[in-house]
Amino acid sequence: MIVRGDAGVLVQGITGKQGTFWTERMQEYGTRVVGGVNPKKAGITHCTVPVYASAGEAMADGGFDVSVLFIPPLGVREAALDAIEAGAKGLVILTEHIPVHDVMYVLAAARERGTRVVGPNTAGLVTPGECFLGFMPAFTGSIFHAGRIGVISRSGSLGTLVCLNLVQAGFGQSAFIGIGGDPIIGTTTREALETLDRDPGTDAVVIIGEIGGSMEEEAAAYAATMTKPVAAFIAGGASPAGRRMGHAGAIVIGDKGSYASKHAALSEAGVTVLDTPSDVGKAMARALRH
Repeated sequence: MIVRGDAGVLVQGITGKQGTFWTERMQEYGTRVVGGVNPKKAGITHCTVPVYASAGEAMADGGFDVSVLFIPPLGVREAALDAIEAGAKGLVILTEHIPVHDVMYVLAAARERGTRVVGPNTAGLVTPGECFLGFMPAFTGSIFHAGRIGVISRSGSLGTLVCLNLVQAGFGQSAFIGIGGDPIIGTTTREALETLDRDPGTDAVVIIGEIGGSMEEEAAAYAATMTKPVAAFIAGGASPAGRRMGHAGAIVIGDKGSYASKHAALSEAGVTVLDTPSDVGKAMARALRH
C-alpha cells in the first residue's frame, strides 16, 4: 500500500502520548490528518483536528481514506473493526503483542470489506516528499529522500538503515512499506513487491527480510517474473534453528524459513542478495546501469 499526500488520514488513539507526538510529526511533514478517534474525548479538537467517538462518525463527517492505529493490544480488534465497517480503504496497525485470534479476525473482516491492512507490528509507511503514517523518521532528510527505489521491510530499524545507506549513495525512495514483523500480517512481502512493481514511480526494489516464515521465498517466485531489478538483505543468518530471534515471525523450524532457504530462492530468482545493508548503494547503482 502506497499512501499519497492527498489521502485523508484518521488517527485512532490520537490523544495518547505517542498518538499526539507522531500526529504532530505527520502533520509537519505534510500528511493530511483529517481527524482522530477517542470515545472518551469525542467533541474536542486535538492536534488542530476534530476528535470523534468512532471511525464511523469520522467517515460520516467528511470521511477519510486510511486509518493509523496508536491503540493498545487488547483494543486493536474493536478499533480496527470500527474503521473497517466505516469503509476505510486502508489500515496501518502499529501495535505489537496483539492476541493472534484478534489479528486473524481483523484480517478476515478486512478481506470481506476490501480494506488493505499493513501490520500489525509495523513501523509504518513513508512516501518521501508527500506523507508518512506511523513512526518512521520521514522528516530526516539524510534517511528519507524522494527518489525511485522502493523499500520493503519487516524491520523498522533495518529499514531505516537501508534507507540511510541509499541516500548516502545518492539515491532516494519512491516508497517505504513496513510490512511488520509478526507471523500473521495483512500485507506480505510478495504483495508489497507486486505493488511496487506496478508503481510507475519505482525503478528498483530493495527487500529487507528476516529468517522465519516463507514470505521471502514467496516473494522470490514473483521477483523472477519482474523486469525491475530487486536486491535483498536477509537478517539472522547466524541464528540457531528453533529459537525465536527478534520479531515474533523470526523463528526457524528445520529448514523452513532458514537463511539458506531464503538466500537460495532469491538468488535463483535473479535477486541480488546483499551480505550487509551497506552494500545496497553499490548494488542499486550496478543494477540500474544494466
